[in-house]
Amino acid sequence: MTDTPKGTGGAKGPDELRRQIAQTRSQLGDTIEELAAKADVKGRARARAADLRDKAGAMTVQLRSTAAQASHVVQGRASQASHVVQGKAAQAGHAVQGKASHAGHALQGRAGQAGNVVQGRASQAGHVVQGRAEQAGHAVEGLPSPVRTVVQAGLRHPGMVLIAGAAGAAIATGVLRRRHH
Repeated sequence: MTDTPKGTGGAKGPDELRRQIAQTRSQLGDTIEELAAKADVKGRARARAADLRDKAGAMTVQLRSTAAQASHVVQGRASQASHVVQGKAAQAGHAVQGKASHAGHALQGRAGQAGNVVQGRASQAGHVVQGRAEQAGHAVEGLPSPVRTVVQAGLRHPGMVLIAGAAGAAIATGVLRRRHH
C-alpha cells in the first residue's frame, strides 16, 4: 500500500517518515480540493457565469465603441451630403433667378412695345376724332340739342377727347389680346 519510489528502501528514520507522511497528506489535500471543486456544480456554474458576464461586458464595450465610430462616419457622410445638396440648391436657385430676370426683361420690352403701339393708335384715333369733330362741327347745326351740347364740348376741349380715345384704344387692345391668348 505504500508507494515508495523505486530504488529507495523506504524511510530511513522516523523524521524521514514524518516528512513523507506530511508530503502525502499535502498531496492528498490538494487532490481532495480538486475533486471537491469538480464535484461543486453550483460553484463551477457561478464561475462560468462570471466568465460569461465578463466576456459580455467586454463585448458590450466593444459594440458601443464600434457603434460610436459608425455614428461618426454616418454623421460625417450626412454632413457632406447636406453640403452637396445645399450647393446644388443654390445653383438651381441662381439658374431660376437668371431665367426669371431674363423673362422679366423680355416681358418689360414687350410691354414697352405694346405701350408704344397703343399710344400710336390712340394718337391716330384722336386725330381721326378731331377731324371728324371738325367735320361734325359744321354738321352740329342740325343735331338735336343734347347731342349738339356734347359735340360742342368735345370741340372746345379736344384734349379730353384724345384721352377718352386713348383709353378706349387701350381697353380695346386689352380685350383683343385676351381673346388672342
